[in-house]
Amino acid sequence: MNKTILYRMPRRDFLISMPVVVLGNRLAGFTSNGLEAFQAAKRQPEALTPAELAAVEKSAFAKDLKNYFGEGYSCAESMLIIGLHYLDKPEELVWIANGFGRGMLHRDVCGIVTGGIMTLGLAAGQLKKERKEAQEWNKQKVQDYWAWWTSQSPLRCTEIRKEGTSFEVCLRLGLLAAVKIEELVSSVRK
Repeated sequence: MNKTILYRMPRRDFLISMPVVVLGNRLAGFTSNGLEAFQAAKRQPEALTPAELAAVEKSAFAKDLKNYFGEGYSCAESMLIIGLHYLDKPEELVWIANGFGRGMLHRDVCGIVTGGIMTLGLAAGQLKKERKEAQEWNKQKVQDYWAWWTSQSPLRCTEIRKEGTSFEVCLRLGLLAAVKIEELVSSVRK
């Protein structure tokens, strides 16, 4: 009995790849490996641009992240611990994020995303507002972070750091996310 094997492709990748399928190798710059060249072209950059580097150098969150990211802490833990420092929370709370690193240990939703959202939640809890107001603040900040992230990168680890890609891809995104989280929580004071 023959089994049918289904390939699941994210909708965005499917829509982006349609010109390749329809036009084949006639698209400018495509060789006989048209789809492979297309996939390589959409890989995440590994190095910061000069503008990104300038923003990272000004960010206390990004500087703090460098102490943890890739130094025994997962991406989610690294994002959360910088928030813990900013909000004067105990460092042992970082264990909350332990199972969220490496895409929830399944290379799924990136720990930089989930750790950043945890930091936003902690910041909402520091607001001197009624619970409903704090929830609205958090909802807006999470939506802003989500929109920013999805304009920068896919959500899943498997799509961010493809086989053969350097860890530098993750570090770059972590530093940029630290800058963004710092911007989003800047209204919350210690």
